[in-house]
Amino acid sequence: MNAAGSSHGAGGLASLDDVLNQITSSSNPGSLHNYLRSFAPREVRDTILASTLSSGQDPLAVLDPQRNTLGFLYILSAKLHSASVQTPPLHVIEAFCSQFDPEQARLAPERVTLLAKGIVRASESSNNAKYALAPLYSLLTRYAPHLSYLTTLHAIFLRTCVATGHFTFALPILSVPITSVDTSISDLHYNDNLIYHYSGGVALGALKRWREAEEFLEICVSAPAQVPAAIQLEAYKKLALVQLIQYGETNPPPKYAHPALSRLFKNSPYGFFVKTYPAQTSTLRSFATKEQETFTQDRNMGLINQAIDRAPVWLIKKLTATYLTLGLGDIGKEVGIESEEEVRAIILSMIDAGEINASISADNTVTFGDVVPKFSKEDLDRVVVQAQEHNRVLQEVERAINASKEYLTKAMKHKDDGGWGLEEDMFPPSMGGGTPWAED
Repeated sequence: MNAAGSSHGAGGLASLDDVLNQITSSSNPGSLHNYLRSFAPREVRDTILASTLSSGQDPLAVLDPQRNTLGFLYILSAKLHSASVQTPPLHVIEAFCSQFDPEQARLAPERVTLLAKGIVRASESSNNAKYALAPLYSLLTRYAPHLSYLTTLHAIFLRTCVATGHFTFALPILSVPITSVDTSISDLHYNDNLIYHYSGGVALGALKRWREAEEFLEICVSAPAQVPAAIQLEAYKKLALVQLIQYGETNPPPKYAHPALSRLFKNSPYGFFVKTYPAQTSTLRSFATKEQETFTQDRNMGLINQAIDRAPVWLIKKLTATYLTLGLGDIGKEVGIESEEEVRAIILSMIDAGEINASISADNTVTFGDVVPKFSKEDLDRVVVQAQEHNRVLQEVERAINASKEYLTKAMKHKDDGGWGLEEDMFPPSMGGGTPWAED
């Protein structure tokens, strides 16, 4: 049936019965999508969609999640945001998220985002936020052509994982690098990228996967902006603490990070902490106590404490660059630990972890040597597999660029001009260039 052939209810507005008739009789998803987003004025459209049929029946009980994906999506998302109707049962939400037709759903990316936000809203209002995780995971993993496509669902899912403390649940998503952006399948905003990578960094940090946490937080910090976002400064703080735990010092921020972030960071308590680190634990704890309100408010007290606990390790590593032998008591004085047994335990732990090459004699003398890197066959195999995967991803990106009409046109133009080279505006929109993401 053609969308224009709809009957209308009182006042000239389509009733939900009319809408349901269009959903079940339409054979053209594109036309149906145009109808669903225009059958009534915007201010009353979702009210109609969230209502019941004239018979009192719930339209979701009539529709099939896979065959009627678009209609189901519009009605379900409307119901989840309505304060005047009962929240749909969890099994209905889960059934849709595990059965919907992705191609149909991609016609209405803004409704998919609305659905995801509605699932979180419903779970929070029921004081059981973790129940949103399973349907959000299904929605995210099935919606995009591949998990390497950044979508609004990434940010919503990761933020929910962090809020509920279910960090391991996010690992299958975090393990897939983001290589593609396509605003035609997801109504992305600049903050979606920041929230996803910031939340990913928090989750990975909570799991003590420091290298991966560093990578995610650095992506958030270095995202280009005329004015840095508040979340980027928060990511900068966590990034610095993660680096202290992992390396004993911070690395310079990427050159393309906004310079204002470094200035703000250096003038904060975190800047002083980094400048002082590593130091004796008593010095660091005294400062942490003084600035406890700030660190607690930023939810960084856990990272601060872990950095302080690691400080003796980095002080001992510094000693290995100066001394060949040193007594346990002398080491204890340098790092601020009175107990020789505690110093012994730290050194033995460092030896076991491969952080230093040392031996302790019967008279409590520590002899330091150069660290000899050790690699197991499993380590080498893992590196080879990662390199092969990175090579595959790069080849896919290169093929996508070479197949872009916009790229080829600009490349030939630059070649004719004698300026052959890859410029930022030569990348196709699907690769993140050309057309910027939507701004809030």
